[in-house]
Amino acid sequence: MRRTETTPATPVLPAIPVEGEPRRRFRPRSARPAPPVLPALSGAAETPPSPYRARALPGWHGVHRAHSGYADKALWYLPLTLTADALAAALPPAALLHRAGQPHAAAAGAAAAAAWLAVRACRRRYTAAELGERSGVTAVVADWLVLLGVLAVLLLAADEQVGAAQALAGVAAAPLVAVATRTAAHRHLVAARRCAHAVRRVLVVGEPAAADDVVGHLAARTDHAYVVVGVVPVGGARVASGAPVTTRLGPVAPSGPAEDAGIVLGAVREHRAELVLVLPGPRLSADRLRRLSWALHDALVPLAVAPGLVDVGVGRMQLDAPAGLALLHIAPPARSGAPVAVKAALDRAGAALGLLLLAPLFAVLAAAVRCSSRGPVFHRQTRHGRAGAPFTMWKFRTMVADAESRRAELEQAGGNEHDGLMFKMRRDPRITAVGRVLRRCSLDELPQLLNVLRGEMSLVGPRPPLPDEVARYDEVARRRLAVRPGITGLWQVSGRSELSWDETLAIDLRYVDNWSLAGDVDVMARTLRAVVDGRGAY
Repeated sequence: MRRTETTPATPVLPAIPVEGEPRRRFRPRSARPAPPVLPALSGAAETPPSPYRARALPGWHGVHRAHSGYADKALWYLPLTLTADALAAALPPAALLHRAGQPHAAAAGAAAAAAWLAVRACRRRYTAAELGERSGVTAVVADWLVLLGVLAVLLLAADEQVGAAQALAGVAAAPLVAVATRTAAHRHLVAARRCAHAVRRVLVVGEPAAADDVVGHLAARTDHAYVVVGVVPVGGARVASGAPVTTRLGPVAPSGPAEDAGIVLGAVREHRAELVLVLPGPRLSADRLRRLSWALHDALVPLAVAPGLVDVGVGRMQLDAPAGLALLHIAPPARSGAPVAVKAALDRAGAALGLLLLAPLFAVLAAAVRCSSRGPVFHRQTRHGRAGAPFTMWKFRTMVADAESRRAELEQAGGNEHDGLMFKMRRDPRITAVGRVLRRCSLDELPQLLNVLRGEMSLVGPRPPLPDEVARYDEVARRRLAVRPGITGLWQVSGRSELSWDETLAIDLRYVDNWSLAGDVDVMARTLRAVVDGRGAY
């Protein structure tokens, strides 16, 4: 969780009278520990430059990208990524060709490294906006496929006799090392942002109610680069978020553009803001916003406009400008068509392959469950799937045989440690010794491959709910049932049982509305780390 700055700054211009009570301190929605707040940068405000001069605001250090620059991030991101990519692409093919007695092994390794670096550079993997920002594998796999095409062309041009298997083995390490360095940089950057480092200082301009909502939304999470350092409200209503308010815009658009521009640019100088985030509303009309954007752009101050949408994937948005009116088209979530058919085919193929390869492990785990406690090897439980259709879900039994009958007793005794509809206990007395190990490693979920093979579940999706949970769903929660439940999902890789009900629901709805095949691949890759880490598994 990230907090906004709460140290009052020196007023830039006389403030408009505020309606209501004095400002209260913003209390974030999450209960997680907050990092140190950013140091307040206040001082005597200088007269802002003319909004029609195309020069930077004095004393202001801006950036034009959507994320922080190299100076804001750790210096080792770029050299580590370049070095790791070059070595991973050069050494394995050179070693393989040298062992096979092929000539020009060193030159081939150098060519592979140059091709790999060129592919990733052309796809902007080394830019300031990209380094450390993401940890997924789909982008790396896409780069690697392009590399294979480039190397195939180079081999044909050089008339080199290299087998396909040998070529693939030579460059197989490149994507693995790229994913490792990408993940290391991302985890370091996320940790830095928890301490309010490598962030962008944002000045919010908009009506107080909308500003409070945006400030609270940004402060509740730390996996992004934006931290609010001040608010310029439109009108005299009270700002309840606790963010510094040095001045205000009038409720009515001024006759000339210089007044709004002077107020906002003065606040930018006062707070050393790196981005102005504008929230359109009835008092901040299109024409007023347009004139303000002229002043900000002429002063080289980056501008962003919040459309008021949350949890909508970038891939579902498309810009259009009919008659000069900016429109943001939102595509519906994928519910049918080719992506759904491909997902179902991959699910069943992956489940069949998994059951075949994991058959020996199934036998070992079944014997361990059978010998550790009395009762059946498998636990069958009714769950609800897509559109609320009930089905029987299979798991390795991790509890005593009469666990279901003892649940009501534990609930009456206040044993439920979860704040929502799910029943969770960190030290559930019904779990057996072997069952605790199975849960810690998520091995008890493996029999659900049978449900995937039968089309009742998916490899990736929301957690399948129990009937009593579904009976208490409201209209929002029932949207979880719009897709097939999954063995793993965003819920599992984001903390599992440590998440509150509201967090679990928000994560599931984000997946339901924005799922994609590439996203599913990323979730499955992150599942391995979540299983090894074991956080929230109980």
